[in-house]
Amino acid sequence: MQPIHPEPLTPAVFARFGDVLDATGDFRLINDGLCQRHHDRARLDFAPEISLQNRPGLSIFNATPRALPYIFDLIERHPEGCQAFIPMTQNPFLVIVASSPNDKPRAFLTNGAQAINLHRGTWHGVLTPLHAPGLFAVVDRIGTSANLEEYRYPQPWVVLAV
Repeated sequence: MQPIHPEPLTPAVFARFGDVLDATGDFRLINDGLCQRHHDRARLDFAPEISLQNRPGLSIFNATPRALPYIFDLIERHPEGCQAFIPMTQNPFLVIVASSPNDKPRAFLTNGAQAINLHRGTWHGVLTPLHAPGLFAVVDRIGTSANLEEYRYPQPWVVLAV
């Protein structure tokens, strides 16, 4: 197996794959000064024709937790829209991305207060919570045309414990 060491998830390092969604940086106070609004944190990008058959949607995913070391050989991408994973708990989760199936994948570990938005067409691993429950709100393209491409590596990768 080919080893990968997980990296901390930071906006600068993750920028080529997507957006890190967290409550840091600039904000404005709303709700009578009792709420910080961290505005417009993700670049939502969907196929150009928005209609009832091709539109942004919000789904709930309940994924089985995994443990480190984590072995995988499958990555996927969505050519017609971005995909945001927003944890509904404050547990860290693993994010695996690659520039292409020919490049070495990278693994990022969220800090428990971060969500991600994967850019349209970004190769990524499957949803990988590290703790139960693996409950996520997911914003992505809802449509009738195919929006999933998968690739299996000839040899598996293993993400090692930090």
